[in-house]
Amino acid sequence: MADTAESFDAPVDAPAQPPHDSLAGPLPADHPSRRLSDSLYLQAARCEPTERVPVWFQRQAGRSLPEYRALRGPGSILDAIADPATAAEITLQPVRRYGVDAAVLFSDIVVPAAAVGFGIDVVPGVGPVVAEPLRSRIDLDRLPELDPEAHTSHVLETVRLLAAKLDVPLIGFAGAPFTVASYLVEGRPSRQHALTKAFMHTDPALWHDLMERLASIAVASMRSQVLVGASAVQLFDSWAGTLSPADYAAFVAPHSKRVFDELADLGVPRAHFGVGTGELLDQMAQVGADVVGVDWRVPLGAARQRVGPGVALQGNLDPVLCLAGWPTVRAAADRILAEGTGAPGYIFNLGHGVLPETDPSVLERLTDHVHAYQPAHASQHE
Repeated sequence: MADTAESFDAPVDAPAQPPHDSLAGPLPADHPSRRLSDSLYLQAARCEPTERVPVWFQRQAGRSLPEYRALRGPGSILDAIADPATAAEITLQPVRRYGVDAAVLFSDIVVPAAAVGFGIDVVPGVGPVVAEPLRSRIDLDRLPELDPEAHTSHVLETVRLLAAKLDVPLIGFAGAPFTVASYLVEGRPSRQHALTKAFMHTDPALWHDLMERLASIAVASMRSQVLVGASAVQLFDSWAGTLSPADYAAFVAPHSKRVFDELADLGVPRAHFGVGTGELLDQMAQVGADVVGVDWRVPLGAARQRVGPGVALQGNLDPVLCLAGWPTVRAAADRILAEGTGAPGYIFNLGHGVLPETDPSVLERLTDHVHAYQPAHASQHE
């Protein structure tokens, strides 16, 4: 992990810790990240040796689970997120079923933008849709600063409920400035992100002001989640892979770096993930990530060379392979495990989210298989 681990051990003459519900200042003495500091996930995220490989799955909370579909019902995902009891239960469901080593908060990357009133919804079968996409500087007025207690109190209550129940770390998250900006500008999911790329080049001053605003929102959202009980955070830059390395460096990296920098004092692992980001992995590590997620397009050995030492890797089974039968899944998992466990700091995951068509029994079996895996060098040592 980065050089913030000492924040867990305050000096003797340090001021008293703030109350558990405080949204400012260092972590309280009873924060779950202390109690769970020896968990597999947190150890691996700090690049420490682990007795077995930790595993969790992106989008594990829902989608393929029948119990999720029964509980959530129809309608926008934002409705379920708005109910803390429902959101907490959905977060817990895959932990119970699979026995994974971390929970990921049931929420969505557009929740903060929706909460501050920008006018965005998540349409079933489509994704985030904006009624009036961002087109000019005046539209920035529709994106005020996020006050977590006022705007996303339901998210914080969900985290509090989970912190009291979980015996594994809870991963909070936010959308990275670029990916959220792409939804606000495009107005809906896009393959080419043509409007977004044109915007950043034709009006770079407004682009950077928008990214600054979204960086502030991401910091406030993730910081608030940690301070009420999340033990790690992940910044999802899902669509950064559409950018060239030069454009990423000029238009995105400074803002992502600011997000990571402003979370560093909390001392919890900070993960970074995007799809199709093989050529950006070095920059994604350099902006301050402790953990970098890798999709299935890049072998983990190559990814480790690109991110450099002291950064944990997470990934990277192709989610589609989970539809191909257990022998295929097992063979691919063994290859990935052999690549990933070549150095400390490895967390098994998919290379993107769980597909809705996935049979949950495959993920149950995969979790057990990862937990039972013994690296060749470990068995030889024994």
